[in-house]
Order: sequence, then C-alpha cells, then structure tokens
Amino acid sequence: MTVRLVVVSHSEKIADGAVQLAAQMAPDVVIIAAGGTSDGRIGTSLEKVMSALDQAAGGDGIVVLTDLGSAVMTAESAQELADDPSAVLLADAPLVEGLVAAAVAAQGGGDMLAVKRAAEAVYGSGAAGASPVSSVEEGPAAGAGPDFTGDFELINQAGMHARPAAKVAGGLSALNADVTINGVDGASMTALMTLAAGKGALLHVEAWGPDAERALNYVGGLVQAGFGEP
Repeated sequence: MTVRLVVVSHSEKIADGAVQLAAQMAPDVVIIAAGGTSDGRIGTSLEKVMSALDQAAGGDGIVVLTDLGSAVMTAESAQELADDPSAVLLADAPLVEGLVAAAVAAQGGGDMLAVKRAAEAVYGSGAAGASPVSSVEEGPAAGAGPDFTGDFELINQAGMHARPAAKVAGGLSALNADVTINGVDGASMTALMTLAAGKGALLHVEAWGPDAERALNYVGGLVQAGFGEP
C-alpha cells in the first residue's frame, strides 16, 4: 500500500485536472479529487471532502492538498471529523506542483510525513519545522563540506523538465539528507526546473546527512537511466 492523496479545490475541473496530471507520474497512487460544491458550483463542500477521505481510507495514510483559503478550512474540518484524524495530514503547498511532488514521493514508498514534506518542499525550504535534516548540526549553511558529491550528465532528450524534477524532488524529500543540485535545493521541484538543464548538462550533486550516500545514488541512478525517457 502507499500513502493516498486528496485534492480539495474550489473548481471541480481544476481538481480533476491536477489529479490527471499527477497520475501520469504516479500510476500506483490513489489520488481523489474533491473539487467544487455538491451542486457543481465554484466553492468547496465538506460532504465531498469527507467522501473523498472515506474513499482514500485503507492505505498508509492520507495527505490532503488544497488551493485557496476556505478550501483549507473545509479540509481542516473534514480532518477533525475523520474516523482517524491522525491518519490525515494537510500539506501547506501549491496545489499542482505540490501534488505532483507528493504523488512521486508516495509512488516511491514514502510515509505520510515524507509525502507531506515532498509537497511542501516545492516552496524551497518546506514548511516550518519540516526539514528532514533538522537534527544535522552542520550542512551547507554552516559551510561544512558535503558528505558525498557526484557529477552526472543528463542523457534524456528533454533534460530536467517537470517529470524528472518531480522524481528527483519526491525521492529526496523522503530521505534524511540535505541535497543541492547545481546549487539549488534538490528536494524542490520548482528549484530544479529553474535550472533549465537540457540534454548534456552536468548536474553537480552535493549531499549531507545520514542518507547522503543513498541520496547521491538515487539521483545518479535516475539520471543515468534517463529518467526512463528517450
């Protein structure tokens, strides 16, 4: 089983579209849309969100992503009313980018906290207190040298576009390591995409923390396999 995802949006079409996009990158993850009101208008519906949580039950927990303010309040109410509120986490993340990153993390077997963290990492630093390496006293900010480094050449035709960036960020967010790729946060899908790294570009990876070696091998394996793309 994997962590399951629920998308709460004011628009049914936005929720459905975001789910469709994320499903392309995480085909084994259950992602349920709860968009719009019960009568098809713009807005949110507590009943629809509760129904979505019921449908998502049975996995390794549920992470909920929302769009605008009242969607957050509706999701919070649904969480409180859930049979097991502790099995539901709300991610503070952009809806589309966060959903994609969360879906990839769930596809990779991340637990609830790792999936939530992956969604929030698209902001760059994630939510307050959510850093996977908060117990590591030294790191990039302290000027300490990385535990592991590596250089990998992009071989896939499209380079570091959305799908590879989501795979890298989602996987790294589930590890206890602080990773930079060409100087940006490796756990941030958005930051990776800003590199605009095309085929043939060299990715310089630096990793700190208990899972530093795993993180380096993870990135290297994805790059060397061309992210499964031509």
